[in-house]
Amino acid sequence: MNRATIDLWVGIFVAIGLGSLLFLALKVGNLASSNMGETYRLEAKFDNIGGLKVRGAIKTAGVVIGRVTDIRLDAEDYEAVVGLQIDKRYQFDKETTATINTSGLLGEQYVGLEVGGSPDMMKAGETIRKTQSAVVLEKLISQFMFNKAAEDDGGR
Repeated sequence: MNRATIDLWVGIFVAIGLGSLLFLALKVGNLASSNMGETYRLEAKFDNIGGLKVRGAIKTAGVVIGRVTDIRLDAEDYEAVVGLQIDKRYQFDKETTATINTSGLLGEQYVGLEVGGSPDMMKAGETIRKTQSAVVLEKLISQFMFNKAAEDDGGR
């Protein structure tokens, strides 16, 4: 093999490697194109969203049905307003509950939707009224420590 052929194969190998790294980076960052067709938008207000991020998953029964499109602060209520883009195949009633959950102990956070019992379905642009904020591990630990300290002081 001459020098030009070796250089060509090295170039092809490097290009394949860079393409593979780009593919993996997009998959890990949830930035790859999704298979969702038509979607509609809902909003939900939370007291605390923890580490929820834009492009985070929206799941119901463990199935990804949409993505978080935006997160902003409501200047009047000082609550986080989360924009939800949901696949049009999945409709939710007006008593649906939105919760912020964590995948595993220290995994990424996602919005979980639990269907209520109302016969009336939500329309695009409506706000989910029933929400449950994220559980912040640091806050739980500090409350536990504070309660333990209070118990120890009370026993003296």
